[in-house]
Amino acid sequence: MTIFDIFTLVFGISLFLFGMNLMGETLKKSAGRRLKVILGKLVGNPLKGFALGFGVTAIIQSSSAATVMVVGFVNSGTMLLSQAVGVIMGANVGTTVTSWITALAGLEGGNSVNSIMQWFKPSTFTPIIALIGLLFYLSTKSDKRKNLGLILLGFSVLMIGMETMSDAVSGLAGNPTFRSILLAFENPLLGLLAGMALTAIMQSSSASIGILQSFTATGAITFGNAVPIIMGQNIGTCITTLISSAGASKNAKRAAVVHLLFNVFGSIIGLIIFYILKLAFNLAFLDGSIDMWGIAIVHTIFNIVSFLVLFPLSKQIEKLAVALVRDKKESDEFSIFDERLLGIPSVAIERSREGALKMASTSIKAFENSCLLLEAYDEKTAQKVRKYESISDEYEDRLGTYLLRISEESILESEKNEATKLLHMIGDFERISDHAVNIVESAEEIDDKRLSFSDNAEKEISVLISAVREITKLTYDAINENNIEKAKRVESLEQVIDGLRDEIKKRHIVRLQCGECTMEHGFILSDILNNLERIADHCSNIAGCYIEMSEHKSLELHKYLKKYRNENEIFEAQFKEYSEKYVIE
Repeated sequence: MTIFDIFTLVFGISLFLFGMNLMGETLKKSAGRRLKVILGKLVGNPLKGFALGFGVTAIIQSSSAATVMVVGFVNSGTMLLSQAVGVIMGANVGTTVTSWITALAGLEGGNSVNSIMQWFKPSTFTPIIALIGLLFYLSTKSDKRKNLGLILLGFSVLMIGMETMSDAVSGLAGNPTFRSILLAFENPLLGLLAGMALTAIMQSSSASIGILQSFTATGAITFGNAVPIIMGQNIGTCITTLISSAGASKNAKRAAVVHLLFNVFGSIIGLIIFYILKLAFNLAFLDGSIDMWGIAIVHTIFNIVSFLVLFPLSKQIEKLAVALVRDKKESDEFSIFDERLLGIPSVAIERSREGALKMASTSIKAFENSCLLLEAYDEKTAQKVRKYESISDEYEDRLGTYLLRISEESILESEKNEATKLLHMIGDFERISDHAVNIVESAEEIDDKRLSFSDNAEKEISVLISAVREITKLTYDAINENNIEKAKRVESLEQVIDGLRDEIKKRHIVRLQCGECTMEHGFILSDILNNLERIADHCSNIAGCYIEMSEHKSLELHKYLKKYRNENEIFEAQFKEYSEKYVIE
């Protein structure tokens, strides 16, 4: 093997890995939205999980990527550990699809039937597929067509890489050093370790299987050599999943351990069965050369047998993983913002939306508890409000960063709009909790100074609080239910709240003039009223942003609000409804 052959081999490996990555990543992005729907329907049925794992891995061409996704789903709470077990088993069988695709590079030409098969050789169809892919990518603005073009280009580069690798190593057929190395791999332990090492380095069993297939062009690799190497490759693919689980939740770590246990047990069982058969029967074919199709067949049979043997034991494997990764008290408050999901933007955005709703709920809890302090001050409740505000702050920081990371990915226009919408909303959600803390400070001042409002003032504040409670609930429900009609009611109620605040201030001035209230009361009352009104303003901003981004894909919030107030009969009817509902006696 000359230095030129070595460079050609490296070039072939590079093309193969690039093509596999391009095809897999584009398929993953294209399938992301459908994957989200499928996950939503997934229940704790291991067979359904197996089908999902098989399908996803067959699509994205990488069991490592599929299981890393599973770790991300478990970590974010999208998937239960019991559901993940079936998906992981399916991913292991699904990865065999790639070996059948890459085996096309091993088709031979010839007469009769083989002349027909010649049409399926990569050298025949790859240039045509590459040309079609290039035309799709360059001649359209459609994301779907561009993605299809990239998938076809990725497949073409992958197949060219396979052929280049095979051509580069074909000269090793008569090399005695190469043959002596392969003889060492007949030792099952060495073969197992070689397969593990190759896959751990490549970070993909599909890639390492493809490289092994290319080496069959030498004619020196036998069935006996290949079997332990293939089993080692199945164990080596677990390295990526284990690394990805670092820093994840306990259940996510358990999902990675399930993957490891399944592949280790499968390899042990496979080796035992293989060598029992080898000793019991004179299997002459084991010493014969194996080709690309033979590698695909062995790889597929091994994974299917492993699944059939271990699937009935899935509950026991799950329990063993739980025993190996013990429970420990930990905070999973922000685990939904999992970086492993960034490769599937639609799923990452869905997790972001869930996070935004949790943040909204936290801020509303802060507001609700702060209002209780105006009725009767309690230090524990005050601390609770401050804790909610701190959590809301961290949500804004983490969720904002996560959404920016999503925006940096190659995402669809609809996904970009959703990310933009959430980014604008979370600032207002966080400010609601800030105003809740301001109300706490007013309540503390009232308690410290032993002050109390007049009965009339308390009744007026109670009416305003009720209106603000309704607007926060209305805003949350609108976002949670994707209900534009509820979102449109927010602005009407916000205008009523503005009027209530102004009316209470006027009445306070009258009481002040009559000597019923003091200036000190007035400052505190003004702070409370302003904070309540500002909470309503932020609800209006959130609802307005939601409506504008949903209907017009823009953020011209002030223009929308002005038009909605001045040119809308529905607004006037709703304003009248809320004005009659929230009346100060």
